[in-house]
Amino acid sequence: MSQDYPSHETDRFVPSFAEAPVGAILGSVAAVMFSVGTLCIGGLMGLVVADVLGRNFFDAPITGVSEIAARTVVAIVFLQVAAAIQQKRLTRADFLVRRLERSSPRTVCLLEAFFALSGAIVFALIVWASWPKMIDAWTGAEYFGVQGVFTIPTFPFRAITVLGSAVASLSALYRMADEIRSFRRDAK
Repeated sequence: MSQDYPSHETDRFVPSFAEAPVGAILGSVAAVMFSVGTLCIGGLMGLVVADVLGRNFFDAPITGVSEIAARTVVAIVFLQVAAAIQQKRLTRADFLVRRLERSSPRTVCLLEAFFALSGAIVFALIVWASWPKMIDAWTGAEYFGVQGVFTIPTFPFRAITVLGSAVASLSALYRMADEIRSFRRDAK
């Protein structure tokens, strides 16, 4: 198999429960969130197509599509980022990692652990910053859009940001622990 693509065994991000209970739970939650995000992509595509068809052929655009699309794209990112972390699929300079891996696999483990720790901190900070806004959106019945024309509550989108960031932070911590285990295993 090519070096560019990991083998099926290393590509798997939901370990068996007996192997790693925390990883299995986090992986399952991330997989469900990823699936919901994928369904949101399909729904958003359908909505945009319906809006374009309605606008061009029937002179009847769907109200609020731009507002829904703007919020949904952000929600999709937060729904899918935990799975990307667990699968090591975040954007990065793979050419550097692959070169380092050939000469020093243990260095790559430490580098990956550091990146995972950094990610865990960043996503924890997003949770910390977004939590009050989510509570305000819930208690204040916050909406976006044009009142009287189209409005949608902001709470679900803010809750997705908090939930997605929390699961991403936990996933990054799990990745960090996994890289440290690999580092120790490679030392033997």
